[in-house]
Amino acid sequence: MTTPAPGFQPGDILTRAEIHPVLGGSGFAGICPAIEKRNVLLFSDSKTGERYGYRDGWLAEDDDTGPIFTYTGVGKRGDQTPTGGNASILEHSQKGRTLHLFIAVGKVPGSDTRTHKYIGRFKLDQRRPFEIREAKDELGQDRNVIVFRLRPISRYVRETSDTLPPASSSRLRFQRTAGRLARAYRRQRRELQQPTDADQVGAARDDLADAFERREVSAGEDIVQLELSMRDSTSQLVFDLYNQTNNTVYEPTGSAASESITQALAQLLHVRRYLSRLIRDQPLHLMVLTPTLPREDLRDLLAEYGIGIVYRNDSGGFSEFEGNTTISSSSSLGSRCVDCPVPAYG
Repeated sequence: MTTPAPGFQPGDILTRAEIHPVLGGSGFAGICPAIEKRNVLLFSDSKTGERYGYRDGWLAEDDDTGPIFTYTGVGKRGDQTPTGGNASILEHSQKGRTLHLFIAVGKVPGSDTRTHKYIGRFKLDQRRPFEIREAKDELGQDRNVIVFRLRPISRYVRETSDTLPPASSSRLRFQRTAGRLARAYRRQRRELQQPTDADQVGAARDDLADAFERREVSAGEDIVQLELSMRDSTSQLVFDLYNQTNNTVYEPTGSAASESITQALAQLLHVRRYLSRLIRDQPLHLMVLTPTLPREDLRDLLAEYGIGIVYRNDSGGFSEFEGNTTISSSSSLGSRCVDCPVPAYG
């Protein structure tokens, strides 16, 4: 369910005094829930974002279902959490509310009254509603922020000035808690809605990742989230499970079915191209993490690309499959795939 379109149109320049009587809400917060009008108003200001090391805007590249606008959540100090205004975005669909996006553009001539450009009506991306990224808080401390991925649901305006610039070079970031936070926030969101088949697969994937990370960390392994900004792109590759000690990327799946395995394969092949150039001091290992051992033809497919498998075994622990030999993982998987290094490219 979405609310009716407002009387003004995308591209119109408005003050809050003109916006709130039509769409509801009040005040000057960046996220304004309007319960009576069944809306959530989102105000983006590039000047505010720059002070904290982030910028909202359109991704330069559309994905297979269309454009994405990235919008950073609220909270100026410490990690941002899925509460308050951020919760109103996460829960908007379940509560029958529409997201309305505005971008600050200036002031009314001769006054300090801010003006905002109306971009249009939006909803959260269903496949990947948000990402957890690193930014600074108002004290200059590193913290995690929630970056929402918004999709337009009707007519919208998309100008070059509101589009994020492509990265000038590829860059890596490592975040110790971001992966766990992202999984916890996704779990919280799923609990608010009627689960679909996709939700159940996503839940299984996150549960598997949590269990594996706990096991590895308890064994002394250094597991972090890897975030890769790709040169000439505004999109990013994010992997919740990266072992800094032995340069291993794990891509968890919610099932061992062909579709899940091939999606994981595509992600790992994508990151291989960049990591093999950015990290040259040790071999790169790529692993698919699965809830059960995949069937033989899928194992062979992964082996052709030098990708290993870690799977949950019948005892509830994890085992590693390498070639035609299954290696029990009663202890940490610290020396995984030592005989099948992934070739470097470029």
